[in-house]
Amino acid sequence: MAKSVEYLLEAEGIHAWYGSSHVLHGIDLRIARGQTVGLLGRNGMGKSTLIRTLLGHVTQRDGRISFFGEDCSHARPHQVARMGVAYVPEGRGVFPNLTVRENLIMAARPGRDGQNDWSYERVLDRFPRLTERLTNMGNQLSGGEQQMLSIGRALMTHPDLIILDEATEGLAPLIVTEIWNVIADIRESGIATLIVDRDFRRVLAHSDHALVLQKGLSELAGPAADVANDPALTGLLGV
Repeated sequence: MAKSVEYLLEAEGIHAWYGSSHVLHGIDLRIARGQTVGLLGRNGMGKSTLIRTLLGHVTQRDGRISFFGEDCSHARPHQVARMGVAYVPEGRGVFPNLTVRENLIMAARPGRDGQNDWSYERVLDRFPRLTERLTNMGNQLSGGEQQMLSIGRALMTHPDLIILDEATEGLAPLIVTEIWNVIADIRESGIATLIVDRDFRRVLAHSDHALVLQKGLSELAGPAADVANDPALTGLLGV
């Protein structure tokens, strides 16, 4: 069924609230198979809330969300994950009391169509630092190593869509470059990707389309090259 669906993700008229605070105001977002979409905006403009709403973490929400053509508007996070959606959260979410090997193995499963492209061996080949840390606990890793582990763990679920929320936040420049190289590999492998990152130039360079939020509203959207050349962009991002 998934192969016949034009969009892996369709979100229409998304509203979200935290208590009485109305954070998102009618956001539309579509991601096609193999497509990379950049999500931009200043801090506090609703990017993480949109991600958390799509994944089912924000329960005060309205609008329609579908994954692979199936209505997931009221789905819970574990149901979204089973649809073939992987999430690399801000803060990495590594299990501190599990070893690197255990963190990876516990997530391993075939994809929706039985794909098994990102095996344990392939992940370790892509992240050689992790090979040297296999018996280390998650809380014994550096920030960069934790991010590699978080991405590797997400890939071992063989997702059709991976969501990266601030994947390079707080990392050293050399590690940042390595993470962007991994993101390029993910894109080339055909996995659809939604990227949030403060480095808007790199986001746009790695994206097919982009969406810019301001105060929970969609202020700018379209092909990444068009968004990059739009004179309104710098004002929206405050740069």
